[in-house]
Amino acid sequence: MRVFFGPSEQQTTPTVLTIGNFDGIHRGHAAMLERLTAKARELGLSSTVLTFEPHPRELFTPDQAPARLTSLREKLVLMEGYGVDNVFLCHFDRRLASLGAEDFIRQIVVEGLKARHVIIGDDFRFGKGRAGNFEMLETAGRQWGFSVEAMGTVDHDGLRVSSSAVRDALAAGQLELAAYLLGRPYGIAGRVYHGDKIGRTLGFPTANVQLKRKRVPLTGVYAAMVAGLDKRHLPGAASIGVRPTLRDGLKPTLEVHLLDFDREIYGAHVTVYFMHKLREEEKYPSLEALTAQIALDVEATKKYFAGNSNG
Repeated sequence: MRVFFGPSEQQTTPTVLTIGNFDGIHRGHAAMLERLTAKARELGLSSTVLTFEPHPRELFTPDQAPARLTSLREKLVLMEGYGVDNVFLCHFDRRLASLGAEDFIRQIVVEGLKARHVIIGDDFRFGKGRAGNFEMLETAGRQWGFSVEAMGTVDHDGLRVSSSAVRDALAAGQLELAAYLLGRPYGIAGRVYHGDKIGRTLGFPTANVQLKRKRVPLTGVYAAMVAGLDKRHLPGAASIGVRPTLRDGLKPTLEVHLLDFDREIYGAHVTVYFMHKLREEEKYPSLEALTAQIALDVEATKKYFAGNSNG
C-alpha cells in the first residue's frame, strides 16, 4: 500500500475512490473498504482512500473533539489489511475547510485523485459548511465523467455501527459490544518505553506503552492480551488512565503487567487488546493500598483467562 500526503500529481492513473475519517476501522468501514477493493478489481483500477489528518473536529472544537479510536499508524495498518492500494492523507486546515463543495470535487476528486468511481457513506457531507452531498456528487459525476454509489448503514440489533457507537461502548465498559462493532477486540498500539518504574518498586513491573493521543476512549483496569512480543498473545492486567494515586494532573498512561513474564522489552512495538473490564480507575490513600488492589487485579485477570478459553 502506498501512502501520500495530500492529493497530488503522484496520482496519475484513474482510481476508485472513497473518502472519510475512518477512525477505528469498524464493521461499517470494513464493508466500505471491501466494496472499494472489489469495485477496483472489477474496473481494473487502483483502490484509493482519501482521509483527513487531523480529524476536522480537532481543528474547529479541539476541547470537544472525540477521543481517537486509532492512531494514524494503526489506521493505515488496518487499511492495508483490506487490500487498499493508495491512501492519501489530506491535511485538514482552515484553507481546506473553506473550500466550497464544487471546488472540492473539481480540485481533489477529479484533478487530484483522478476518480472514475466514488463510493461514499449515505450520510457523507463535504465542502465548506458541509454543503456537498451524494446528489451533488452524482451531478458532478455526469459532468466530469465519474460514477457514484452510496453505501447504506451497517447496524447491529438496531444500533448503527459508527465510531461514536464504539466510543460509547468503550466508555461504558461494554467491551464485547465494542468488539462486535469493530469486528475485533479494541486495541491500542505503541512502543514500550522507560517509565518511572513505580510498578517495579511495588512488585508488579509493567510495560509502559506510548500513547500519542491527547485523549483516550477508555479508562480503568482491564484483563488484556498483548501482541507483538511472542508468536502468541500474552495475557496481562492493563491500566489506562491518569494514575490519581501518584499525583494530580498526570497525562494518560497505558501500563500492562504481563502474567508470568520476565524479559526486557523496551523499544518493542506492541498492541494491547482490552478483553474485560475489571474496575474503574480509583485514587487510593497510600501506595500500600494501591499495591493490595493491584494484587487483586492480577488475581482477577488470572481468573478471567482461566475461565475464558478464547483468552
